[in-house]
Amino acid sequence: MSVKHCSHHGHNKKKIIKRILIGLAILVAIVLLVFFITWAILQPKKPQFVLQDATIYGFNVSAPILLSSNFQVTVSARNPNSKIGIYYDQLTIFATYHSQQITYFTVIQPVYQGHKDLNIWSPFVYGTNVPVAPYNGAALSQDQSNGAIGLVIKINGRVRWKVGSFISGRYHLHVTCPAYIPFGNKNSGIAGVVTGVKYQLAEQCSVSV
Repeated sequence: MSVKHCSHHGHNKKKIIKRILIGLAILVAIVLLVFFITWAILQPKKPQFVLQDATIYGFNVSAPILLSSNFQVTVSARNPNSKIGIYYDQLTIFATYHSQQITYFTVIQPVYQGHKDLNIWSPFVYGTNVPVAPYNGAALSQDQSNGAIGLVIKINGRVRWKVGSFISGRYHLHVTCPAYIPFGNKNSGIAGVVTGVKYQLAEQCSVSV
């Protein structure tokens, strides 16, 4: 006696699964469409960064072209959006000289920034016996004798946008702040670095997201 297999139930099961998948796809498409429309209406703006000041506590070039430095900078970050919050994740700050990194990475603690809010950070940026390229070593020595140095303070990290209860994925954040820091007053006859002096900079930073 043979047993007949009923294919009707299997066919209905496949149809139900197919309808569920189509329904989920439509739901996801609607959610994404609503998000992008909302995003376009809100017109999110990049955060605005300003390098406010810098205080030098040490800056010394030694043989064979090793740089030890220690200074504190004050950086402000403003959220220009009235309806979008910003999560700052994995932020690090460091200094470069003629495109060469001359300090270690200093971590800035993650923070959420509300609408139109302003955050101020004052991290220490430093490095001990950091090798410097020969051409940069010569330029550093010349800058020291001239009484000022042109650095670039950089901040790298990730940001997330918060619209209502929705939080976006992470986006790369790159901040570049020029810093022209005087070492002392040549007219006063003071040679070398004058430590512990806070220099007001108020430099606007370029921001890329």
